[in-house]
Amino acid sequence: MPNQPVKADTSEICASIACNLDANILTAAFPLLEEGRVEALEWAFDTLFWAEQMPEWFTELLQAYAAQHRLVGHGVYFSLLSGRWTAEQQQWLQHLRELSKQFAFDHVTEHFGFFTGQNFHSGAPLPIPYGSNTLRIGQDRLRRMQEACGCPVGLENLAFAYAPDEVKRHGEFLEKLVEPVNGFLILDLHNVFCQLHNFSLPYEELVTLYPLERVREIHISGGSWENSGQVPGRQIRRDTHDESVPEEVFQLLELTLPRCPNLKYVVLEQLGTGLRTELSQANFRADFHRMQELVNRHRSTTLRRTTNLFLSQQPLSSGPVAEDAQLHAQQQQLSHILENAPSFEAARQQLQTSSLAYSAWKIEEWEPHMLETAISIAQKWKD
Repeated sequence: MPNQPVKADTSEICASIACNLDANILTAAFPLLEEGRVEALEWAFDTLFWAEQMPEWFTELLQAYAAQHRLVGHGVYFSLLSGRWTAEQQQWLQHLRELSKQFAFDHVTEHFGFFTGQNFHSGAPLPIPYGSNTLRIGQDRLRRMQEACGCPVGLENLAFAYAPDEVKRHGEFLEKLVEPVNGFLILDLHNVFCQLHNFSLPYEELVTLYPLERVREIHISGGSWENSGQVPGRQIRRDTHDESVPEEVFQLLELTLPRCPNLKYVVLEQLGTGLRTELSQANFRADFHRMQELVNRHRSTTLRRTTNLFLSQQPLSSGPVAEDAQLHAQQQQLSHILENAPSFEAARQQLQTSSLAYSAWKIEEWEPHMLETAISIAQKWKD
């Protein structure tokens, strides 16, 4: 059993890792855990759908951090903005309710967007139109999450977008979603890096469009590059979580730390598929040390006074589940096109003759290289 987590003052920012029941992640992280350097853990609690029972040692690890109020839950598969409420979502909430009694999460988060694909534990998270119907659905789902876990809840910004206008409106829409539950944001800086590169936006312009006073958690991670077939010479930055943290993301972290007055966790993420070699595992630990150094430097130069604990300020209602049949049909249609189109041109033509044409989806404004990327993402996850 690794050493107990470092006890950080409640006003301090915790240098954290995303630690799941994955042999490669645990091998990479074990020296950090053994030395007591990891101040908090983020656990993707819904990725264990295949495991009937967690090993006792992993449960003890989670409990050790939970006892110090340093364990946070991160959801992956809730599909927060799906137009139709499913039995799988109800089961997800029940699972969250049970785990919250066992582990006492300090907060729980989910991803923005909806999942393509028919299977609950496969698919790709993609954005939706920023309309009143999607706002109503998202707010309803967040209330149900908060009722299930009994702690603060938040959303992570999405890496993928179809058009610059969507990127620029993302932060405002996230704030509207979380406001009724006094929720917070995970600001994933690699996701920001993807948008800065893919849409040629300056950091100062984009970062001011996010409600930074609602950022309670920051993610850093790596990703990959993909050449565009539609825009020769253009590279797309993908949020694949399978490489070390790039220099640009560390620079974004240094710039962003002073802007988030209610920040509590900075989390290093990497998938186990990217941690198969001793070199990649050593690089993961080096990334953690550098992240921790930036956090410690910020601690030593900043007088912090948290003003928002992100606790619910209103009683939770348990009315009928919010749904939208038209949104669901459009999401299904989009998923089918992206997952099955034999070519970019075929997908483009099918979209133009679909119910998404001249609608709130604004498919006419989608950048060709981003539609191309959406097809790649959807077909990868389908396979």
